[in-house]
Amino acid sequence: MCNNSWVSVCFRSLSVGTKSGYRLFSVTSVDKMDCIHEGAECPDVYIVERLFSSSLVAVVSLSMPRRMNVYHFKRGTEICNYSYSNNILSVRLNRQRLVVCLEESVYIHNIKDMKLLKTLLNTPHNPSGLCALSVNHGNSYLAYPGSQTIGEIMVYDTNNLSKVTMIPAHDSPLAALTFNASGTKLASASERGTVIRVFTIPEGQRLFEFRRGMKRYVSISSLSFSSDAQFLCASSNTETVHIFKLEQHSPSRDGESPTWGAYVGKMFTAASTYLPSQVSDMMHQDRAFATVRLNMFGLKNVCALSTVQKLPRLLVASSDGHLYIYNIDPQDGGECVLGLGSGQESQVGDWDLCVCEPQSWVLSLVTCPVISSSILFPGYSEDGGAEKGDVIPEHEFAEGPVCLDDENEFPPVSKQTN
Repeated sequence: MCNNSWVSVCFRSLSVGTKSGYRLFSVTSVDKMDCIHEGAECPDVYIVERLFSSSLVAVVSLSMPRRMNVYHFKRGTEICNYSYSNNILSVRLNRQRLVVCLEESVYIHNIKDMKLLKTLLNTPHNPSGLCALSVNHGNSYLAYPGSQTIGEIMVYDTNNLSKVTMIPAHDSPLAALTFNASGTKLASASERGTVIRVFTIPEGQRLFEFRRGMKRYVSISSLSFSSDAQFLCASSNTETVHIFKLEQHSPSRDGESPTWGAYVGKMFTAASTYLPSQVSDMMHQDRAFATVRLNMFGLKNVCALSTVQKLPRLLVASSDGHLYIYNIDPQDGGECVLGLGSGQESQVGDWDLCVCEPQSWVLSLVTCPVISSSILFPGYSEDGGAEKGDVIPEHEFAEGPVCLDDENEFPPVSKQTN
């Protein structure tokens, strides 16, 4: 059932923000999760982001929504904390950078010493803190909304601290973004939720276009690539999760008898040149390769593609506190079924809202605060830090710089072929 092309990053972990703190789990099988750590440093955690399978975790709580604490949870120590001008909406990490997203600004830190390298001020209104950070060790691209009114994507190089490109992705504002594992592809969806597009990075050229559905607009809550970028899954507030296959359709070989489907396809292709662009685009959009019918409706959920017990799986975590694991047929697709196991689903706790970090292959479940309108403090410099000796954002180190050279504590991203 599993072919050799399905490759998965070996880290499968789940982060949960709770009223009493946060919990980190490891997904080891279809019916078992191991609790790695329970943190009680602060209550009402609504953001908890772990650096791959390392001991580094960034936490934000409802009691102090403008403050980010970074912990080494295995040692039980705080590495540092930073305070910002407004409520923190999202945090993203890779081995080079730590990115903090506010409603109208983005902060880029060097993860090895937590120094603030760059402050992007007056970014387009982003009330959900939507952003994505690539995880490949050779690049570090950040994607975030480039417009408040249409679906433009700004791609920023956080290593060189420079803009890369602006991608005109959708007609309506963005709802979801994710990079593939190598940082060479970027998937996006808009607030309409009907079309999902995949672009090359850094060029920003459109590669694929998938249609989730036409009957109704939905709110897409997460997108996630498989680690070989051959599959892309999308979850929303509906009962269906879609899995798309990223493959180029090659023309039939010379001398091969054309099938009826190929004939109809050529007919549609020829006709599309005379039709409005909206109709023409619809004809060239691919439908889902595989689907999952959830036994819930209207609940926020997040999804991720991984390999569990040497088989390709779809992981879906819902806001009612359950994690579902589904089997996937990577050759024929179709309807996915719950993985065989004693429980078939796992209860991991209670939370109110989910936010996913699929680009780092960590399925992260957290609660989110009510965010007030953003008011930027004066005195910021776009070159990082603050002007005229101001101490905004404030920060302090408890244990000195972060050492990412210890592979036992901070292992690199690795892949395994099954």
